[in-house]
Amino acid sequence: MRSYARWPLAVGVAAGVALDVLLGDPRRFHPVAAFGRAAAALEARDYADSRLRGAAPCVLAVAVPAALLHRRTRGRPPSEAAAAALAVWAVTGARSLHHEAERAMVALASNDLPAARRVLPSLCGRDPAGLDATEITRAVIESVAENTCDAVVAPLLWGAAAGLPGLAAYRAVNTLDAMVGYRSPRYLRYGWASARLDDAANWVPARVTAALTAACAPVAVKAPLPGTSAQNPPAEGRLVFGPAASALRAVLRDGSRHPSPNAGRCEAAFAGALGLRLGGTNVYGGVAEARPELGEGRAPEPDDIGRAIRLSRAVTAAATGLAVLIAVRPAGRRSRPRR
Repeated sequence: MRSYARWPLAVGVAAGVALDVLLGDPRRFHPVAAFGRAAAALEARDYADSRLRGAAPCVLAVAVPAALLHRRTRGRPPSEAAAAALAVWAVTGARSLHHEAERAMVALASNDLPAARRVLPSLCGRDPAGLDATEITRAVIESVAENTCDAVVAPLLWGAAAGLPGLAAYRAVNTLDAMVGYRSPRYLRYGWASARLDDAANWVPARVTAALTAACAPVAVKAPLPGTSAQNPPAEGRLVFGPAASALRAVLRDGSRHPSPNAGRCEAAFAGALGLRLGGTNVYGGVAEARPELGEGRAPEPDDIGRAIRLSRAVTAAATGLAVLIAVRPAGRRSRPRR
C-alpha cells in the first residue's frame, strides 16, 4: 500500500496557527460560537436528568461533516491544506487568551479592580465579585495555564493526529464541558458524558503541555527564581531550582492533587516555572471549592501575568512545531511486493 503524503495537513496546521496569531478569533460567524448556541438550544429542548443525553448528538453533529470534508479534500493538497488551516484557525484561541489576560493585567496595574473583574468571566467561570487583586491575578494565571492546553496544545495535537475530524470533535467536547460539565444539580448527570469525554481527550495533551512548559521555561521566564522576589532573595545556602526543574517538580508533587486529572498538571507546571504558589478557594455559582496549593513559590502579583503570557506563547510555538512533526509522519508502511 502506498503511503499517503501528509504534508498538506502539516502546512494547514502551521498556517492555521499563523492566522490565529495575526487575526485572532473570527469576529463574525464564529463556528465555535454557533456550535455553542446550537448546543444551548438542544439543551433547552431536550434536557433530561440522564447521562445518555447531551454529548453524543452534539459531537456527532460536527464530527461527521468534518469527516466527510476530510474525505473530500484528501488527495487534493491545496484544498486539504486550506481546510485544515481554516479549521485550526477556528478552533484554537491563543491570541484571544493572551489578549484577555493582558486586559486583566492592565486593569490590575491601574488598580482598577472593577475593570479586572469584568474581564475575568472571559477567562474562567469563577465568580469575580469580591475578589481582590491577588485572587484575580491567580485566576488569570491559572486560566492561562489551563487554556494553553485546552485552546492551543490539545486541538493542535488532535488535528495533527486525526485531521479535520479530530479538530472538530475535540472542540465540540471541550465546548460542551465548559457549558454543562459542572458538578451542579442540573448538570451532574446531563453533563457527565461531556466532562468524562473532555478528561479523556485532554489526558495526553495536558501532560504534553506540562512537559513543553518545563522545556520552554528557561527561555520564556525571565524573573526571580522560585520562592524569591526582588524584595525576598533566596536564603544563603538554600538550594534553588531552575524554572524547568521547578516546573517538573511541581507537576510530579502537586499535579495529581488537583480535582481535575488534567488542569492540575498544567497549572502546577506554570506555578513551578514562574516560581509562584497557585491554588486556593474558588467560588463557582456561589459554591466554594477548595483547591490544593500548587508550587512552592510566592503569591502571584499582577506583573506575573505578563510572564505567564510569555510562557504560554513559547508553549504555543513549541506545540505548533510538535504538531507539524506529528502531521508529517508516514500514514502507513509500504507493503512488500509479493514474489
